[in-house]
Amino acid sequence: MQNPDQNKVIKILVSILFIVFITNTHILKAQNILEKVTKKVFSTSKDSTRSGVFMILPALGYAQETGAEYGIASNYNFYFNKKDSSIRSSNILLMGTYTTKKQSNIKLQSDIWTDNNDYHIISELRYRNWPSNFYGIGMDTKKIDEDLISQKLFRAKLEVEKRMTSNYYSGVNIQYDYVQFHDREPGGIFDQATVIGKNGGQQLLLGISQLYDNRNHVSYTTKGYYARAKLAYAPKLWTKEDFEGANFDADIRGFFPINKKITLAAQAIYRATFGKTIPYYAYRDLGGDMMMRGYYIGRYKDKNYLASQAELRYRLHPRFAVAGFTGIGSVFSKEYQARFVPSYGGGLRYFFSLEHNSNIRLDYAYGEQRPGEKRQSGFYLSLSEAF
Repeated sequence: MQNPDQNKVIKILVSILFIVFITNTHILKAQNILEKVTKKVFSTSKDSTRSGVFMILPALGYAQETGAEYGIASNYNFYFNKKDSSIRSSNILLMGTYTTKKQSNIKLQSDIWTDNNDYHIISELRYRNWPSNFYGIGMDTKKIDEDLISQKLFRAKLEVEKRMTSNYYSGVNIQYDYVQFHDREPGGIFDQATVIGKNGGQQLLLGISQLYDNRNHVSYTTKGYYARAKLAYAPKLWTKEDFEGANFDADIRGFFPINKKITLAAQAIYRATFGKTIPYYAYRDLGGDMMMRGYYIGRYKDKNYLASQAELRYRLHPRFAVAGFTGIGSVFSKEYQARFVPSYGGGLRYFFSLEHNSNIRLDYAYGEQRPGEKRQSGFYLSLSEAF
């Protein structure tokens, strides 16, 4: 017979063996999961079924004027017809965020290419109840004059372009905006600004567009050209402070392969607003995550906007790429002269879909440093390339 001490030793050994077994089982499971995730993240194989791919990113942030911000940004890439090998990749973007100060931003955008790329359809629905900073008009505004403005925006937009020849499209477009503003710091420079439409207003834009596009891919282009011009007329329909005039937008891009992994990309844009009545909300903003990265969007604001940028992209692995970029731009009008400012930075790319060349973009950019101010800069986490 075994004595009590032997029984205790046996029980302890059995317990230790059981713990070791359970621990090893969990370690093996964790290793299997890690191996699967690693294989998926670094996989170089494409989806031969040409299926759609869906990606969700968390949207988290904090700012004094908004409090904590949380939400999601999601992107769905797909082919309108999977059997058509010539068709370009389409995408639908949905983003929604909310803050602890009860502000919200909801956006639904789509960029669709139909069978044989015969039609190109762009749409947008947006509701935004969000504060923004106003610094004045022109390129000589100061950080110290920052004035917090509440803004509500509703937008509905539809653009349809039909292919006329191999790479040339002609189209029509319509856009409706309803905007409201409220100065949250009465007595600031927004109250003092001599601009129309400080309480908000409406605009209905009816336009035409012309597009030349022979890019090899729309999401991560390595070769080809893109040139688009759009003219939109805003008729007088409502109050005397609503926009009555026209917008002209031009966007030119070129992509030049240096070798199989390195691409030089360049872009130039010109945006003009003119007419009888040009309210504040129809002005053009410099900055943001697409052009002139490193500047708070709206840091410089005026009726016209001219900018360019160049980006050197190195795809070091089918799933990963790095990029360095630089740019220059300015807003201007008859009342305020142009003053071109620099933008430069770099970032990382992760391609979550090799079939659609869809990626997650992380950029950090710098702008100018005005006398007595910190250098302007910004971090950007986005779905898709800047251009």
